[in-house]
Amino acid sequence: MGRLAYVNGRYMPHAHAQVHIEDRGYQFADGVYEVVPVVDGVLIDENPHLDRLGYSLAELKIAWPVARPVLRLILRELMARNRLRRGIIYFQVTRGVAPRDHKFPAQAKSSLVITTKRLKPPAPSLFSEGVAVSIQPDIRWARRDIKSLSLLPNVLAKQAAVQAGAYEAWLVEEVSGIVTEGSSTNAWIVTHSGEIATYPRGHDILGGITRETLLDLAEAQGLAVVERAFTRDEALAATEAFLTSSSAFIVPVTRIDGQVIGSGKPGPVTERLRELYLAHVARQVALGQIGANATAARP
Repeated sequence: MGRLAYVNGRYMPHAHAQVHIEDRGYQFADGVYEVVPVVDGVLIDENPHLDRLGYSLAELKIAWPVARPVLRLILRELMARNRLRRGIIYFQVTRGVAPRDHKFPAQAKSSLVITTKRLKPPAPSLFSEGVAVSIQPDIRWARRDIKSLSLLPNVLAKQAAVQAGAYEAWLVEEVSGIVTEGSSTNAWIVTHSGEIATYPRGHDILGGITRETLLDLAEAQGLAVVERAFTRDEALAATEAFLTSSSAFIVPVTRIDGQVIGSGKPGPVTERLRELYLAHVARQVALGQIGANATAARP
C-alpha cells in the first residue's frame, strides 16, 4: 500500500490528494496548521498541539472541521494506514471552498487535510557540533501567535539562511535589534550569569509546544529560566544558544552570523535541557504504548 493522505472525509493516495482551486487556504492562506512529532508510533504532546489548533481557529473565527475526539481518531487511523512509527503528522484547516472574495463566506464548510511523513533520526553531528544561525529581518505580520498558513516571510528568511550556509534564520526587529524567534523554531540563549532566556509568549511569536514544555521542565528543575527579550548583540555574547522545534526538539547553536558562540561546542546547559526533554518524550512513548496495548487487549 502506498502513502495515503486524508482530505475532507476520504483517505486517498497521497499522489492524488487535492483540494478545490477556490479553497481559501489556496486563495488567501486563510487557514491554520499543526505539526505533531511521532516517536515509536506515539504522538508527542498531542493535547497541547490540539489546544493550540483550537486557539488558532478561534482567533481566525474558523470552525473545527470535525469534533476534537474525531480528529484524534483520524490522526491515528492515518498513522496506522501509513505505518508511521517515527516522523511527523501534518494537518491543516482552512475556512473552506467559496467564490473568491475577501470577506468571510456565509456558507463555506471548513476543510481538513492531513498527511504523514517518515523522518530518520537527526544526524548525531547536529547535537555534537551544533548548527549555524543567520540573522534575518523580521518582516512578518503582527499576529505571529496564530499558526497561520501565511508563511511567506518565514520561507524567505529560511532561504536566505540556507544561502548563507546556515541551518536556521533568527528573526530580528530591525529598529530594536531584538531577536524574536526562528523562521520555524524558537530561539534561546544562556547568559554568563546562567540565565536561560527566550522571547516571552504573546502576539510577537508562535508559542512553540516544545518551547512551552521545556519551560515547564526547566522550572521544575529549579533552573534560572526566564521569558524576556534579548538582542542580537546579547546573543552573540552568550555562553550558549540553542533552538527548539517539534521536529528536532533541542538543537545547539554554535555560530551566529559566522561568530562562534561560547566555546564553539554545545554547552552543558543545552545538553542538560535536551536530556530533560528526551526523558519527557520517553515517558510519553511508554505511556502511549501501555495505552495502545490495553486497548488492543480489550475483547
